[in-house]
Amino acid sequence: MKKLALPDDILMQIDKPARYIGNEFNSVIKNPAEVDIRFAMCFPDVYEVGMSHLGIAILYDMLNKREDTYCERVYSPWPDLHNLMKERDIPLFALESQDPIKDFDFIGMTLQYEMCYTNILQILDLAGVALLSKDRENDDPIVVVGGPCATNPEPIADFVDLVYVGEGETSYPALLELYKKHKADGFDRVAFLREASKIPGIYVPSLYEVTYKESDGTIESFKPIYDDVPATIERQVVKDMDSSSYPTKMLIPFVRAIQDRVVLEIQRGCIRGCRFCQAGMIYRPNREKSVEVLKAQAKELLAATGHEEISLSSLSSSDYHALGELMDFLIDDCLSEGVNVSLPSLRIDAFSLDVMSKVQDVRKSSITFAPEAGSQRMRNVINKGLTVEDILGGATLAFKGGWNKVKLYFMLGLPSETDEDMKAIPQLANDIAAAYYETVPKEQRQGRCQITISTSFFVPKPFTPFQWAPMYEAGEYLRRAKVVNDEMKAQLNQKSLKYNWHHSDVTVLEGVFARGDRRLCPAILDAYNSGCFFDAWGEYFDFDKWLAAFEKNNISIDYYAYRQRDLDEILPWDFIDCHVSKEFLKREWNNAMNEKVTPNCKMGCSGCGSAKIGSGVCHNAR
Repeated sequence: MKKLALPDDILMQIDKPARYIGNEFNSVIKNPAEVDIRFAMCFPDVYEVGMSHLGIAILYDMLNKREDTYCERVYSPWPDLHNLMKERDIPLFALESQDPIKDFDFIGMTLQYEMCYTNILQILDLAGVALLSKDRENDDPIVVVGGPCATNPEPIADFVDLVYVGEGETSYPALLELYKKHKADGFDRVAFLREASKIPGIYVPSLYEVTYKESDGTIESFKPIYDDVPATIERQVVKDMDSSSYPTKMLIPFVRAIQDRVVLEIQRGCIRGCRFCQAGMIYRPNREKSVEVLKAQAKELLAATGHEEISLSSLSSSDYHALGELMDFLIDDCLSEGVNVSLPSLRIDAFSLDVMSKVQDVRKSSITFAPEAGSQRMRNVINKGLTVEDILGGATLAFKGGWNKVKLYFMLGLPSETDEDMKAIPQLANDIAAAYYETVPKEQRQGRCQITISTSFFVPKPFTPFQWAPMYEAGEYLRRAKVVNDEMKAQLNQKSLKYNWHHSDVTVLEGVFARGDRRLCPAILDAYNSGCFFDAWGEYFDFDKWLAAFEKNNISIDYYAYRQRDLDEILPWDFIDCHVSKEFLKREWNNAMNEKVTPNCKMGCSGCGSAKIGSGVCHNAR
């Protein structure tokens, strides 16, 4: 067995030492001396979260299928180990080999959430790699990031060498082949980055210059500093989901992961077009796997893992064209073997409830609705495509099927929202509770129905129709939550209602980063140096330290979070082509302000621009 990077005395005093020892079932072991490229695949959060992430699993499997590459995993050390590693000067290591990742060729990180940005610096710091890309030398690893937040990488532009814009299955082979060529010729970092910038989907921040207007601080120009560097980066998209790389063996964690089950990705993208949803826009067009491929993958994954649950991964599982056939197969094949089937992202209708009743213990499970807004006016503004009849009809069917617990998810602070729209949230919850008492005879009730209302605060995201919208200050978000809470107490069925809401300070910071530019980099660096990391975890989030970092670097929260953007303003992410045109987003913004609903992609093409890819639902419908 390999020698562990952490001595026994450290393993004995830290929380969950199994996070750091590697050797999990289905992990890949290679001889590092027999490969050309060593790739550290990092998830800038704790092990239990990272081990649940499908994107990491796909890339880990894909890269390790290459004979010339050894991909190993790294997760952010929890604060207890972080402090001990700093005290004892222990470099950050990969789980598989336990080798320091400073000696690797690549350090890759996925950016799933803006509040993980300081954890990028934590990983580099513990690894002994210069935090600023300009300070790295030829023998340092190439730092590459990707993921949803890479659609606006500017707030971390100073820290990374490369940004991979798009789905990882497409351009990594070309990037690795180019690296091998440069490594064989005597590696020169500057020359490699210059040539890598010509690979589709690869953005090299150091090769671009940004200027700002003195009048209002907005971007004046964003352009490459060399003529042979592309002015626009096209987001890379997998066109054929059936032939794209997908693991047949999932790693089995030593510590229970957030999602401790087999994950079967049935499609990417979404046809719905909710105007607040970044994933629904950037993953266009909606692309499905064939049902035969999914059946084969399900069998392989369950046989290779021993998991007792399989979950369908999708932004909207109900829209998969062959869901009925797939579910019949999974019910026949899985339930008979004692394997549970999990169905997230379902629209609540008769078909979905019939399926759910077959795969869930109705008495213990809850039904989840995500109306996102309480009033019909606001649901039209956000293009949710749900009416109150849909919601109450689905709830009534659920109650008839034996459910008595309902979870409702909403957003507060959406564009044009009024107090009446907020009050409509508990009013809708009350109507759902009333439907239970009207539908289920008293002698058949399993006690009182339980309606849990959860609200998050709206954060405008790049490449959505709401990317121009202002946010509210933390105090105003809390006022809005109080409006909902007070109205809930006035409802006839208040004893059946419960209300949860999010912290507002984190929301404001997330909003600053989501639409930020590279002027934020010094503030992020100062915040990390003052002790900020694991900002996504409430017990470690320190807003005062962030405020101090912003003040030191003359960063205005008002500018980044609270102002309304002009529709013609140059935005920090405008140089990226996500296949959804800015003109379409402007039309959708105007539709929102006019409370006009846009049909989903299967009902008709709305001209978003993604049809040019030549794949997916919009292509097939033409």
